[in-house]
Amino acid sequence: MKSRRCHHHQLLFTFLLFFSQKIDNIPSPDEVATLLRAAKIRNVRIYDADHSVLEAFSGTGLQLVVGLPNGYLKDMSANASHAMSWVKENVQAFLPKTSICGIAVGNEVLGGGDNELWEALLGAVKNVYKAINKLGLADAVQITTAHSQAVFANSYPPSSCIFEENVAQYMKPLLEFFSQIGSPFCLNAYPFLAYTYNPENIDINYALFEKTKGIYDMKTDLHYDNMLDAQIDAAYAALEDAGFKKMEVIVTETGWASRGDDNEAAATVNNARTYNYNLRKRLAKKKGTPLRPKMVVKAYIFAVFNENLKPGPTSERNFGLFKPDGSISYDIGFHGLKSSSADSSLLSLKAVQAQGLSKSYILILTISAAASFLFLKQ
Repeated sequence: MKSRRCHHHQLLFTFLLFFSQKIDNIPSPDEVATLLRAAKIRNVRIYDADHSVLEAFSGTGLQLVVGLPNGYLKDMSANASHAMSWVKENVQAFLPKTSICGIAVGNEVLGGGDNELWEALLGAVKNVYKAINKLGLADAVQITTAHSQAVFANSYPPSSCIFEENVAQYMKPLLEFFSQIGSPFCLNAYPFLAYTYNPENIDINYALFEKTKGIYDMKTDLHYDNMLDAQIDAAYAALEDAGFKKMEVIVTETGWASRGDDNEAAATVNNARTYNYNLRKRLAKKKGTPLRPKMVVKAYIFAVFNENLKPGPTSERNFGLFKPDGSISYDIGFHGLKSSSADSSLLSLKAVQAQGLSKSYILILTISAAASFLFLKQ
């Protein structure tokens, strides 16, 4: 069977898009599919397996990574038959018309507040993998899970990074299994959050990919001119310390908020535009990090739309690159369904299909509650 897995070896820049109860004002799934094609996006990552989304992407040629939400993990870990049913109903049933190339089992579980989920994660991952393997889909559908930076200890300088002691006992067997089935280490990395928590000691230009003196890692004799590279290499250092030197790191979320509370002064439209535009330029160079220069950096940009119902600080609701009407929030080189003028109309799907997908670049989008995207250079 020919593999249809996500082409991560090509992946340079990806959108994450989310449909959930955290948004009530975005376009319909059909309109979003039109938007993605208009923006030359080819790969999509969704944080659940909403059937209306899967149906909307049928026949579009867009590749999807679907999510198994955290609330399912305990059941999937305890019941292999339930994992099989979930895979049949949410993945197999939509193949091959909807191109599903991956399943993200849970999100930011390890290091989170629910220790029962920590214990359930590996079992859920194994049962989902067993299901796709029994169904003959293992060569086409990749299994992953994304981690927050809460799994790390001593991440500055990058070479000092290791996994938190309480996380390591769960992380190492998970990494062993992912190593066996060829899955990458997925990291949600946010220079925006690091800067917001410590603006006194971090140069904002370092966080925004702007000109700066950067940092020097004495142990490795390496210089870093931007924070995202340092965060990725910190993950590589932790993986090497744990015995997984060859595992690839993929950034499954990154982005910058365009609006925030009074204590989130860096959350501005200008900074969001600067970060995402500079990130796009950096990824388009198809180069690795100082520690792993041959491992081309791959990153999903959070998010496509703002999450207007999401709780927490104002910044949490303002990571979107597109407005609810399909027009762009700010310009980093993408075109929306609408121009900025009020009388513009939505592009028709037929017109988008006539355009075809760009041969110069591909975007990857993730769908669940907000959104992000990935830029691919062919």
